[in-house]
Amino acid sequence: MPPTLGMLAMSNFPLLPVILCGGTGTRLWPLSRASYPKQYWALAGEHTLLQQTQQRLQGLGQLQPPLLICNEDHRFIVAEQMRQIGVEPSGILLEPMGRNTAPAVAIAALQATSKGEDPLLLVLAADHVIQDPSTFRDAVDAGRDAAIAGRLVTFGIVPTAPETGYGYIEAAAGLDPTTPVPIARFVEKPDVQTAETFLASGRFTWNSGMFLFRASAVLAEMERLVPELLNSCRAALNNDSADLEFLRLDRESFANCPNLAIDVAVMEKTSLGSVLPLQAGWSDVGSWGALWETANQDADGNVLRGQVINEGSRNCYLRSEHRLLVGLGIENLVVVETDDAVLVAHRDRAQEVKKIVNQLQARNAPEGQAHRRIYRPWGHYDGITEGERWQVKKIQVKPGASLSLQMHHHRAEHWIVVRGTAIVEKDGEELLLAENQSTYIPLGAQHRLSNPGKIPLEMIEVQSGAYLGEDDIVRFQDNYGRSESKN
Repeated sequence: MPPTLGMLAMSNFPLLPVILCGGTGTRLWPLSRASYPKQYWALAGEHTLLQQTQQRLQGLGQLQPPLLICNEDHRFIVAEQMRQIGVEPSGILLEPMGRNTAPAVAIAALQATSKGEDPLLLVLAADHVIQDPSTFRDAVDAGRDAAIAGRLVTFGIVPTAPETGYGYIEAAAGLDPTTPVPIARFVEKPDVQTAETFLASGRFTWNSGMFLFRASAVLAEMERLVPELLNSCRAALNNDSADLEFLRLDRESFANCPNLAIDVAVMEKTSLGSVLPLQAGWSDVGSWGALWETANQDADGNVLRGQVINEGSRNCYLRSEHRLLVGLGIENLVVVETDDAVLVAHRDRAQEVKKIVNQLQARNAPEGQAHRRIYRPWGHYDGITEGERWQVKKIQVKPGASLSLQMHHHRAEHWIVVRGTAIVEKDGEELLLAENQSTYIPLGAQHRLSNPGKIPLEMIEVQSGAYLGEDDIVRFQDNYGRSESKN
């Protein structure tokens, strides 16, 4: 059978997912923090939000491996989570600092067209929940023809309530779930009365921040509307540097990019915008209350995660990451336990947790930035306890992985293997340690820790010295291309 026009169009314009992995998700503190934000947590199933973003695309025709854009501090987390689901990205681009979504989309479009190709870019945020992936895929397919023709298609969420926390998109005509409709205007976060009017009209949707367009089409509009932004992005990409499987954007050039969302930079100004309504159980998981709404609740309206015992509670979100959490006769609460903090909030005020994060950051409190567990490309470590001149950590090294060859100016270390096997290199000599064996690393010694085994290596590290900061590391060799200032 000869190919149809639609089949030819799909083959000429393959679909390239662009997954934006920025953002810190402060409204989901204490779980989501700058060092490990919400997109890398399994909040709505067994896979993380990032992994689900990629997985829900399976079944779309002419689908290319994803292009991911993330903060350079999260690069190994992104690479590992893609590896866990068997996906090899077409690229992982590293932003030296956050500059909102317009520069990220520009970088993605420039990279996608760098070899003369012109794919359809499906721009997605890594931290959204979509409960009906099949309907979402149908919407993507419904938007292809308009995007191929040069329209800039956005997916508008059909409102379920007069929400005031979302931006709205007004269609120029009645909404059609099978055909994108030209956009009349964008409206930022209206009051309740205005939002109720929007819902009654039937022409308004929530702005989801998901887009479908040809790379060349969005670049042409950026050239017309925000040329200075596009020029800075070109320079950042032209002066990039390879870093293992990552592509590191030039810091100085990228810093010159205006801090703009793609909506503000392009979509609110272009005459090429179209909106396609989407009803697929979408949520941007903007608060613990929103997560409670989208999760499967028990007969009493409770969502229980982790080691939780509940008796007589109603309409609560109870989550434990480490210790036993007991809910007894409580209602409409969010309780989240982590390794170093516990949140107890009324569900209706859960969005205000951002104020608490701001207070913690103003005090330079570690709880506002990172967890006790810190992830590294070789594994992770947990801070257990500490004193004035000492601290204890639990270290886990992945099979076949090793830390850098390094030394410290201000601390000595005792290592005790509690599981697995370790090879310890110390001042040029190698030592094999099994369970319950230990060694001492004196101050100033060059040393390296490796796991030669098939199971994770677990070890207790006792540090002692005048200064115990993670920046007291001088690296001589490293498998992960890290600078001396980062572990």
